[in-house]
Amino acid sequence: MPTCKSVLPASDTVTPHDETDLAPSRGCAALLAAFAFSAFAYSGQNLAPQAKIDIAQARSIALKAHPGEITDQELERERGGAGLRYSFDIKNGSVTREVGVDARTGRVLENKAEGPNPE
Repeated sequence: MPTCKSVLPASDTVTPHDETDLAPSRGCAALLAAFAFSAFAYSGQNLAPQAKIDIAQARSIALKAHPGEITDQELERERGGAGLRYSFDIKNGSVTREVGVDARTGRVLENKAEGPNPE
C-alpha cells in the first residue's frame, strides 16, 4: 500500500518559510481521500457474496443514473428485481436522490428524490 510522509526540514528549527514543507502534498491528500472512500464500510456487507456485481460496479451504475456525491450506501434485501439491491443516497447541489441498483443484474430499480425524513 502506498504511504505518504511529510518532508521535514534538515534543521530542528522551522522558520515561517518552511511551514509549507510540513503540509501533505496534494497528491498525498488525494490518495488518502480515495483510499478512505474505497474502504468506506457499508451496511449489508455480509450479503456481498450473494451479489453478482460488486459495490464499485453498482456505485458506477448509480452515478451514471444520477451524478453527484454518494453520501450513504448499503446492500439490502428488498422487494423488486432479484430481491438484493445496492441503495445509494446521491447528493447533487441541494437535491439528494436514492438510487437502487439490482445486485445481481446491475439494473437501476429506483431513482427518486429523498423525502424530508430519509430513513
